[in-house]
Amino acid sequence: MRLRGSARDPLLAAALTLAYGAFDATFNGPPSRFWPRMTRTGMTLGSLALASDDSLRRLRFTRRDAAAGLGSAAGLYAIFRVGDFFARRLMPKGAAEIDDIYDLRSLRPRSELAARLALIIGPAEELFWRGFVGRRFIRTYGPVKGAGLGGATYGGAHLVTGNATLTAAATVAGLYWGGLAAAGVRMEALIVSHVAWDIFIFLIAPTTQVAAPSAGRGPSPELAAQGTGA
Repeated sequence: MRLRGSARDPLLAAALTLAYGAFDATFNGPPSRFWPRMTRTGMTLGSLALASDDSLRRLRFTRRDAAAGLGSAAGLYAIFRVGDFFARRLMPKGAAEIDDIYDLRSLRPRSELAARLALIIGPAEELFWRGFVGRRFIRTYGPVKGAGLGGATYGGAHLVTGNATLTAAATVAGLYWGGLAAAGVRMEALIVSHVAWDIFIFLIAPTTQVAAPSAGRGPSPELAAQGTGA
């Protein structure tokens, strides 16, 4: 899909090309190295966003940002609880695809995953997808269409996984956070929201009960074959 905004913004077009290529390499490499690749992707895209916009380098977190972030994370979690229920019943591979996402928890210690999500991956995704990509779409198309395009672009980056449930989930999350950004929610609150949601839904309270990973347990055969992730 060719977007007028990216055609008129060469930096946006180049950044999206980089992001889509990085997601392809991240999700389709050897599953055992998924988390180091995801961390490098976050560092790359987050650094690009910071280098391009000095306002993103001047973030100051407040208690109000923390409250807004935690509240919005709770709202998104509620949406995903409902989404999990319907995905497992209506999507042909919904249950298997959701379980493949959660299998990634077995690849590294949970304390390490929490650190990666909180310090690099979650903040970097907000800086890049809402701070860099979303703002440019909103400037070109206005808040409603711009937020929609930003969410669709974020979801589209996950098509390389071959996991339809993950792609749909990413699109919903992208539209949710993009809508908040378009409504004027501060980047600081969006970062808190993304980090809190990542850790809660992935490590603390999955939307469905999954077996705790045992020592030495690797990803499922489907995950090993597809390299899918969260």
